Amino acid sequence: MIELTLYGREYCGLCTTMREQLAQLAPGRGFGVRWVDIDDDEALETRHGEWVPVLADGDDVEICHYHLDLAALDDRLAKFR
Repeated sequence: MIELTLYGREYCGLCTTMREQLAQLAPGRGFGVRWVDIDDDEALETRHGEWVPVLADGDDVEICHYHLDLAALDDRLAKFR
């Protein structure tokens, strides 16, 4: 199974939306999502700042930020299959 990482903040509305979208898509597209709250890590907060949510692949390469980009997600998933 492909593991993606979603960087965000608990109080972020865009983060909540992307989290919910990914939870719905994950079973059908064969990936898992690890949630990382950037407020718990100063280096991640510095790196991502106001760009959250940021969805990254298993190599920590950004797939999209702010809003879920289904085309970019599917393209990245295809590279791991």
